[in-house]
Amino acid sequence: MKTSVLISRILLGLIFVIFGLNGFLHFIPAPMPTGVAGQYVGALFVSHYLAVVFALQLIAGVLLLANRFVPAALTILAPILVNIVLFHACMAPTGFLPAVIALAFWSVLVFRERAVFSPLLAMRGSA
Repeated sequence: MKTSVLISRILLGLIFVIFGLNGFLHFIPAPMPTGVAGQYVGALFVSHYLAVVFALQLIAGVLLLANRFVPAALTILAPILVNIVLFHACMAPTGFLPAVIALAFWSVLVFRERAVFSPLLAMRGSA
């Protein structure tokens, strides 16, 4: 289990550092999607929303690679991964497998850190 957690943390960190940097440096060429997916990505790009997403990906990826504030990095990545998976499930199914793989790595890490996240699932608050 310890090895799978280490591999998941490093690979997930690398994925998000690489794609976060790619959002700013454009070293991995990717064609613009067509149809509704292209309209969606175009709107995100024009509004500069993607710049924030890429910055958050980069920050979370660096935190994972440094093994610092891992629960915070996982919390940052949760909504990003949900959006990535839903985008590929609903609009661009060609990239669905990498999204599921990233979600699997994230799930391994959340399971490892479940003690940190378990208070979020408490039925009653402390107040």
